[in-house]
Amino acid sequence: MRILVSNDDGIFSPGLLALARAASEFGEVRIVAPDVEQSSMGHAITHSRPLVCRSADVGDFEAYRVNGTPADCVALGMYRWGEVDAVVSGINLGLNLGNSTWHSGTLAAAKQAVLLNRQGIAFSAPSFDHHESYEPLVPFVAEVLDRLLGDEGFPLVNVNLPAEPRGLRWTRQSVRHYAGAVVPGEHPAGHEHFWFVVKPVEEVEEGSDRWAVEEGYVSMTPLRLDLTDVDALRRARASFEGRPPDRDAPRG
Repeated sequence: MRILVSNDDGIFSPGLLALARAASEFGEVRIVAPDVEQSSMGHAITHSRPLVCRSADVGDFEAYRVNGTPADCVALGMYRWGEVDAVVSGINLGLNLGNSTWHSGTLAAAKQAVLLNRQGIAFSAPSFDHHESYEPLVPFVAEVLDRLLGDEGFPLVNVNLPAEPRGLRWTRQSVRHYAGAVVPGEHPAGHEHFWFVVKPVEEVEEGSDRWAVEEGYVSMTPLRLDLTDVDALRRARASFEGRPPDRDAPRG
């Protein structure tokens, strides 16, 4: 099995090697990651300038750094390697729970794999400063990979690990209202500037990804690329049953 490892924290992130070591138990590993931090980039892709892929020394793995986004890295890594079976992304320096999945570059790398018809698994954990701090998580990452790799029933999974896991749980994505806030400030030069920050959500829904991590469990959330609101679509279709089309309605 060929496993491509990427992230959004950059090629020298302390969580990247821990994930590569866990993945190496299941197949051949190659790392392709951004040359600088690309956190919260979401699924951005680069189309207005060329990408450069250079070798990087990150230890025992074949590794490359790209001047692009996480999605760029996965697309380019899969193109250059020729045949990839799965993409694993992370371990992110910080959790990606609930609505943060919308702007997560870590998850975007996994989603890019699914767009290219390969399995994608994203891993996130609390932020640590050193590679060694992620070593206790490696057995749990390996357990998740053992359960998921190669299983076509789980093409895209978002995994969040607490600092000291005590087991694994299947979860759903938390849907609490987004806790973002704009904080104004003043630049030393005198002009106004702004910070976008995230406030913690205190209430959690039992069975959600946020709940599992707070209870000390590794959260595994199956996701899909189809964002269609199926219930709303069903109601919309039902509301038109038996009605002729409105021929006087303006046409686009």
